[in-house]
Amino acid sequence: MPIFIVFNLALCFIVQNASSIQTYLLKPILIYIGLSFAIISFFGIMIKKMSIINWYDVFSSSALILWLAYWKPLFTDDSPIFFYYPLYFAMMTAFVSLFFISQRDKIDDQSLHFMQNFSKKRFVHPSFMMLFVLISLQFHENFMLYPTLMTLLILRFALEKVLKTN
Repeated sequence: MPIFIVFNLALCFIVQNASSIQTYLLKPILIYIGLSFAIISFFGIMIKKMSIINWYDVFSSSALILWLAYWKPLFTDDSPIFFYYPLYFAMMTAFVSLFFISQRDKIDDQSLHFMQNFSKKRFVHPSFMMLFVLISLQFHENFMLYPTLMTLLILRFALEKVLKTN
């Protein structure tokens, strides 16, 4: 998910330097843009057409934009979550890509079989996870729900990448 990593690192830089770009990122139109791309990617992953598009990347990036535009006005300007969460997402995605997806050829058959069975469970279907991420954006009082669900979505992305290539 390279776009998601770049968006997160750019957001860290913008927030840390208190850049004037933040005012553009907080426009209400970005809520609608982020939501529309999230919904498109939600249906894209359900239909599984156009497999050249990484729907996880599109969804995660749009959810990040939606999260920032929706939540930033609700918190103080120096709130650390807008620096640390994107930094965490970038590091988590890079870690999963480097140490899990790239090591897929070292996974034994029994573990691979278990992962395939786990992947078929309805509660870990990517569309459900995406829906839960979008719903979690409404619960800004529980500020740990969004990063937790995004972490689970990143892990689901890694699981699908490993199973797709084996």
